[in-house]
Amino acid sequence: MQAERLKILSELVETEPEEPFNRYALAMEYIGKDTAEALKHLEVLLIDFPEYLATYYQAAAIYAEQDEEEKAAAVFEKGIILAAKQGNDKILKELKGAFKMYKDEWEM
Repeated sequence: MQAERLKILSELVETEPEEPFNRYALAMEYIGKDTAEALKHLEVLLIDFPEYLATYYQAAAIYAEQDEEEKAAAVFEKGIILAAKQGNDKILKELKGAFKMYKDEWEM
């Protein structure tokens, strides 16, 4: 089943490259299975679709888990600014909470 979803989502990314949700969905399929591939797609979203807010939490979390603190912090901060700009209080709260949690871990 997962292989079929990956195939369908990959085809959607190819046929509809201007639709960020398709690439985001593909990245989410790779989370927990192939982190490098998930991050590759998230990084494309950060560059090509910087207004796609959902990307920031996932990308920052992967960077943090890979001990890339500077990259994680930069992505969290950009996401927090974007969430505030978009007026998305729910994601703003989630980003701030996750960022605080990771910062607390980094200071240990």
